[in-house]
Amino acid sequence: MSLAQVHYISAAPGDAEKTAGRFTAVGPGVSQALLAEIEPLVGYALPDGASDRPADAELRSLPQAFTYAALSDGSRLVGRTAPARGEGPAPVRFHAHAVHIPSGVPLPGDRLPVEAWRSPHWVSVTPVGGALPDPLGALPPGPAPVREGLDDFAVSRGPWLAAVLADLRRASEEAPAGGPVVLVERQNADVARWLGLAAVTLPRDSVERLTFTTYTRRPGSSALRVVGALPEDAAAAREAGLRVHVCADRPPVDGTPDMWARTAARVWRSRAPELFQEARELPGDPFAAGPLAVIALCNGVALGPEERAAAAGWAAERPYALDAERIGRLVEALASPGIDDRTGSEFDAVGRLFGALDGRCPASVTAPLAAMLVTEAVRGGNGSLELPRRDAFVGPDGEAIAGVLGPEILTELESGAGGARPVARTVQLLRVARLLGVNGTELLPGVVDRLAPALLAEASEEPGPPAFAPALLELLDEQFDVRTALLGALDRIAPAAPGAVARFLERVALPFTGTQALPHLRMCAEVPGAMTTLGRDRTAVWHRVLRAAGLSPFAEPLVLRTAVGLVWEDRAPTVEEARMLLEAATSDAHRAAGTWARLVDAALGAPADTEDATALAHDLLRAFPQEIGGRERAALQLLDLCRDLRTGAPEPGWAEQVRTLRDRAEPLEPAVQERAFTALVERLLAPDRPGAELYDFVRSDDAELIAAYDRAARAEPTRTRLRTHPAYAADCFTHWTAHPHAGPAWTTTAAALLDEVLRPAVRAMTAEAVAEVEETLGRTGSSGRANAFRDWNRSRALGRLGRRIAGRVRRG
Repeated sequence: MSLAQVHYISAAPGDAEKTAGRFTAVGPGVSQALLAEIEPLVGYALPDGASDRPADAELRSLPQAFTYAALSDGSRLVGRTAPARGEGPAPVRFHAHAVHIPSGVPLPGDRLPVEAWRSPHWVSVTPVGGALPDPLGALPPGPAPVREGLDDFAVSRGPWLAAVLADLRRASEEAPAGGPVVLVERQNADVARWLGLAAVTLPRDSVERLTFTTYTRRPGSSALRVVGALPEDAAAAREAGLRVHVCADRPPVDGTPDMWARTAARVWRSRAPELFQEARELPGDPFAAGPLAVIALCNGVALGPEERAAAAGWAAERPYALDAERIGRLVEALASPGIDDRTGSEFDAVGRLFGALDGRCPASVTAPLAAMLVTEAVRGGNGSLELPRRDAFVGPDGEAIAGVLGPEILTELESGAGGARPVARTVQLLRVARLLGVNGTELLPGVVDRLAPALLAEASEEPGPPAFAPALLELLDEQFDVRTALLGALDRIAPAAPGAVARFLERVALPFTGTQALPHLRMCAEVPGAMTTLGRDRTAVWHRVLRAAGLSPFAEPLVLRTAVGLVWEDRAPTVEEARMLLEAATSDAHRAAGTWARLVDAALGAPADTEDATALAHDLLRAFPQEIGGRERAALQLLDLCRDLRTGAPEPGWAEQVRTLRDRAEPLEPAVQERAFTALVERLLAPDRPGAELYDFVRSDDAELIAAYDRAARAEPTRTRLRTHPAYAADCFTHWTAHPHAGPAWTTTAAALLDEVLRPAVRAMTAEAVAEVEETLGRTGSSGRANAFRDWNRSRALGRLGRRIAGRVRRG
C-alpha cells in the first residue's frame, strides 16, 4: 500500500505569494487540482484571545484540527493541522500533515479514519530541506484504542447524547440535507471523542461517509459533514442556520424524536457499546429502533416505553430472528414488575408479540406476557389489546391471576355505571372474565341490558364501523350465553328505536342466524336491502320488512310498530299509506303497537288538496275513540266536518262548530285550517245555504273566516255564477246588504264585494237578466230591497254618465 504525504505551512508576514500558506512537500500522484481542493481543508485560524507569542505550554494547548475529507475524484484525505513554533516575524505558524488515500483504497489495517487522530505518525515540521516525503505503507493508530475512555465520555455527555447521535446519523446519509453538524466543545479532543462514539455506534458504511474536522473558525463555510468549534463561534454557526450542539453549556431541555438515537444513548449510558455490533447482526433497517432495543433489553439496559414498544413490535414481526434464550430474556424484561410507565402502544405491541410467540414457545415462557396483558385489560382500561387464548392460563398460574383479578372484574360489571362505561371496556371485561374462568352468570342480564343501548349510542357518534366492532364480534363468537342475551336485549330495544338499530346492524354485522326468533332484529337487517331494491315504494318496503319478521302483526303487534318505524322513521306516512296501514292490521293491533299516532300524523299533515284526508280522519275517530284526544281530536273532527260540509248534511250550527274546533285544535296545522275554512265558505256561498248558518257566520265577525269568505267570493267560480244566475246575484245582494250593523270585518268585506265583485257581474248582464234580479229581490224579499238594488245599480251608472259629461265640457 502506498499513501502519498502532503505538508503545508502557513505564510509568514512579508511572504511574496500573498497567500495563507504554501505546500512545502507533496508526495507522488497528488495533482495540482487536488492541491487546490486540499488547501482550504488544511487551513487554520487561531482562536480569539490567543497570545501572539505563546509560551510552550500555551502553544501545546491550542486546538488542533484533525480532518477527514472526501475529494472530487473519489479519493480522500486524512490529516492534522496544528500550531507550531515559528521564527522571526512569525512566532506562531501552523503546519498541516496529511495523507492522500486513493479512491477505493482502505486505510492501512482497514481502520476507520477517526482511529488515526492520535497517531504518532503526525509531525509538525516539513522534512529537512523540503525533500519529497516517501509514501506511507502504514498509518498506525494512537497509543490507545479509539474506544478507550468513550464510556466515561458518553456518560458525561448524557444530556446531549441522543440529540447528537441523531444528527450524526442524519449527517452520515448518502445525501444529507443542510449544512454541517456543529459540535461545540472547549477541547477539540472531545470533538474527536464524539466522532469515536459515532464510529462505534453507526454501521461501517455510514462512518466512512461521515467527513469531519475537529476544529474550525468558520463552520458555515465548511463542506464537511461534521465540524468542531469553540464556544465563542457557536452564535455565528446558529445564525448560519446550522444544527449546533453546545456541549460545553447548559444541558438541553427538549429531547429528540429519533427513537433509535434515544435507544443508542441509553446503551452508551449503560456502558455497553458492544451491543451495537450485536444489534447490527439482526435483520432489518440498521437505524430502526427495534433491533437495538431488543438487544438492549436482553442485556439488562433500561429503556423507555416507546423503545420497549419498538422492541416488542419488531420481535412480533420476526419471532424467528431470536433464539430461545433471547426470547426468554426479552419477555422477562418486558414483563418486569418494576416498570410503571407502560403506555397503550406498548401494551398493544406486547399483545402482538404474545400472538406471535403463542404456540411457538412453551406456555411457561409466554405466561408473563399473558398475565401482563390481562392485568392491563382489567386495571388499565386498554380496550384495544390482543388478549391471549383461554388455555394460556391453565393450571396454578391461571388460578392465581383469576383470584386477583376476578373480584375486580365482577365488581365493575355489577356497578350501575354501565351506561357511562365505554362499550369497549365492558366487552373487554366480559372477555377477560371468560379467559380467567370467572363466573358472572348472575350479572349477565343486567350487564347486557346496559350494554345494548350503549352500543347504539356509541355507534351513532361516528360514521362507519365503530372501533369496538372487532372485539364485540369476537366476544359474541366466544360466548354463546352473551350472544343470546345481547341479541335478545337489542331485539327488545328495536321497537322503540328501529332506525338506530338498523343503522347499527349496517355497521356491525351481528350474528343472529341461529334459532332465536329475533323478529325485530331481522326486520332491521332487512330494511336496507328492501329500500335499495324497491326504492320509493314504501308500501312495498313495509310489506317486505314485515315478512322478514316471520310473525303476523295480529299475533305480535310490536312488529307493526317496528316496521312502521323503519319505513317512516323521520316522517309521517302519506294519506294513502296510512289508509293501507289501517286496513292491513286491526285497530287493536295499532292500539297495542302505538302506531295509531302515526296515522293521526298522516291525516293532520296531509296537503290541503288531498281528498282522502277527511275520510281518513273519519275512520280514525271511529277506530280510536279513546286514544285520540286533546288538540289532535279537535283537528280530526274539523277534517270530519269538512267531509260533511262537502258531501253530506252536517248538523246545524256548523259555522259556529268550525270556529270552536279551530280554537280547540290550536296550534292548528295550516293545511287543516285551509281545508276547513275553504269547506265552510264554499258552503256559505252555495245557493242553498241555510240562513241561520249565514247569520251566525256574519255575527261572529271572525277576521280569518271572513277573509277566507272574501277570497272564495272573488274566485272565478263565484264570479261566473253571479254573471250567469240572476237569482244567485239577487241572493248575494241581499246577503251582502242585510247586516249593516255587523262587526267591522264583515261590513268592510261586504262593501268591497258589492263594489268589486257584484257590480262588475251585474254590469255584464243583459237588461233582461238585470230585470230578473230586480224581480227576484221583490219576490223573495220586499219592494224596498228591489228599490235598493235599482238605486245601487243606478248610482253607479249615473256616476259614469256624470264623469263622461264632465269630460266633454273640459274638452270643449
